[in-house]
Amino acid sequence: MKIMVLADEPDRRLWDLLDRQLLKEMDILIACGDLPAEYLSFLTCFTHAPVLYVCGNHDESYEKAPPEGCFCIEDQVYCCKGLRIVGLGGSMRYRPGLYQYTEAQMRRRAKQLSLKLWRTGGFDILVTHAPARGIGDEEHISHRGFQTFVDLMEKYKPAYMVHGHIHREYTSRFKRLRKCGETVVVNANKSYVIEIDDPVPQPKRRR
Repeated sequence: MKIMVLADEPDRRLWDLLDRQLLKEMDILIACGDLPAEYLSFLTCFTHAPVLYVCGNHDESYEKAPPEGCFCIEDQVYCCKGLRIVGLGGSMRYRPGLYQYTEAQMRRRAKQLSLKLWRTGGFDILVTHAPARGIGDEEHISHRGFQTFVDLMEKYKPAYMVHGHIHREYTSRFKRLRKCGETVVVNANKSYVIEIDDPVPQPKRRR
């Protein structure tokens, strides 16, 4: 299964040049925040793949005009084509505004998913905007990652975590791929394609 992940800046190959070959074999598109709503809506016109998204700290306009034809997966365990996908967007709180959270607030958001995660037997992909603490983040609070994400990966061991927020231009230490235990951590800046084995159906647990 091929999944295109996107974040922070529109890829001009997709928006300006409309290279449809890049979308042709994609099974899912996942946007990790800070992308124009019209860009995501535009992509839905040229792919049969579902477009999922979480919000970045600069996506306050989504409140009035969210991306059309896309699926918001904030605070959900979203099942798509057999994959269990958790969405926890936003950044560390560094100023007043939407989609910004303290560590304690992010931890509460994750805790509210506990029952759903127990019923689904875990998850396969963690989708965030901010990075995990100590895994490709920066020290300044505006680009600091969440320890909550590290704890989720250590507990559930998903195949992937995908995030944005840290642009290639921000740091000389930019890396596309990192590891957290058994999880591959992907910085989705602009766009990147990951491949994951077709999921094995997981039995749902009853309450």
